[in-house]
Amino acid sequence: MKKLLNTLYITMPDRYLSLDGENVVVIQDNDVVARVPLHNIEGIVTFGYSGASPALMGACAKKNISLCFLSRNGRFLARVSGETAGNVLLRKHQYRISDCLIQSCSIAKNFLVGKIYNSKWVLERAIRDYPLIIDTDKLKEKSMFLSNSLKQLKNTESLEEVRGIEGEAASVYFSVFDNLILQQKDEFYFQTRNRRPPMDKVNAMLSFAYTLLANMCCSALETVGLDPYVGFLHRDRPGRASLALDLMEEFRSVFADRFVLTLINKKIIKSKDFLVKENEAVTMKDEGRKTFLSAWQNKKQEKITHPFLEKKVEWGMLPYVQALLLARFLRGDIDAYPPFMWK
Repeated sequence: MKKLLNTLYITMPDRYLSLDGENVVVIQDNDVVARVPLHNIEGIVTFGYSGASPALMGACAKKNISLCFLSRNGRFLARVSGETAGNVLLRKHQYRISDCLIQSCSIAKNFLVGKIYNSKWVLERAIRDYPLIIDTDKLKEKSMFLSNSLKQLKNTESLEEVRGIEGEAASVYFSVFDNLILQQKDEFYFQTRNRRPPMDKVNAMLSFAYTLLANMCCSALETVGLDPYVGFLHRDRPGRASLALDLMEEFRSVFADRFVLTLINKKIIKSKDFLVKENEAVTMKDEGRKTFLSAWQNKKQEKITHPFLEKKVEWGMLPYVQALLLARFLRGDIDAYPPFMWK
């Protein structure tokens, strides 16, 4: 159980929620493990299927407290909210900002500041940790390019310029991604980012990790009342969760990419876990996917100090923290959206 920005997160799937007076009570195996006054919280997010009592759901609806249910893996299931949960006003404001290209550009720049900064520090961390086995001069050169990209981003005024800087920065980052693969080099190599379908094992893993990350971001946005399909950097497209793609930009390199590299370099995933199809597309076999998902769940439980909140949170909670911060910015509670910046 964790409380962040006045939202209560129940991360253990075997805990049931009930109401006792003006308190939400967390129950496990018929024992009360926690009690939190309802007047102290704005929302409750619970992972798993144990559920909540009708009395608590009614109290949350009456008091305008959002109660969200997610699966154990973080997939959004449902939300209980009252007649005027505030989500309508928040979403209307989200839609108005999305329709304004100038305001959208301002928010998009913050997402990409997080992305490029984190990509830079993935390279810097490799330089620090493996100076004897990687081409440090080459990585330093690319890191410097990303530093310059951050400076250029500050002076951009249009989404086209923002996308141009981001695209060039991503290309430079991926140009040295193969240098970060330190083990199983004969079987795991990276030449360029490709997808739909991925044509090598590394790209197959990256695509799968990005899919899991996008689902996490989509669920996080749903829990705070934002529409995950209306973005600022990624524009409207039927069936595309544009805001979820916006939010996940900050986490691509530092969460998904580093996770894939860990699986390869620690030999958790091996060549036998993949299948090459007739069209040369590469997919993971069932056993490989199980290994991947098990390691992903473990990664989500690891803790990190959030640079803005200065609190310890699990990696798996970071999209929810950032979604809360984004909602607070859109409501005018904070002056700017603070991207997640890892170091």
